[in-house]
Amino acid sequence: MYTIGQLAKRFGLSRSTLLYYDAIGLLPASTRSASGYRLYTEQAVQRMTHIQTFRDAGLPLETIRTLLASGTDAPTAVLERHLQALNSDISRLRQQQQVIVRLLDSASALKDSRTMSKQRWVEMLRAAGLDDAGMRKWHSEFEQRSPEAHQDFLESLGIDDEEIALIRQHSRC
Repeated sequence: MYTIGQLAKRFGLSRSTLLYYDAIGLLPASTRSASGYRLYTEQAVQRMTHIQTFRDAGLPLETIRTLLASGTDAPTAVLERHLQALNSDISRLRQQQQVIVRLLDSASALKDSRTMSKQRWVEMLRAAGLDDAGMRKWHSEFEQRSPEAHQDFLESLGIDDEEIALIRQHSRC
């Protein structure tokens, strides 16, 4: 049996977080000691491990509670939907990042950001020895192995939708 303090320490959480989890029914105490202290079994520790994993994935507590209540070991549909939402958020944030870099219009802003422009990427590929044929092959491999990631990468370079469509079309030939 684990006390609330031991469980909190084990998972790097505050005692108040575990009290909240208990209050919303996410992680109720397994039992209480004679003194009324919350005690948790190894099964509760395993449940907390699942909770922490789902929290690390960014799932809201209500969704986690629903998943754990359903008893399913493979919450694939929920995770796939969450992944799609994350991909949309990342795409939107990349677009905002590109707008800010353009607004700043300074080499230092681009250098200090985590962005890559098409021009910088092409310069790096050329410096690595790739010619036009090598770059086409690179895009073709990327498109065949991971088309969605290829799309995301091209968007991250700030390339417009029309040019992305052309690059991907040529990559499929």
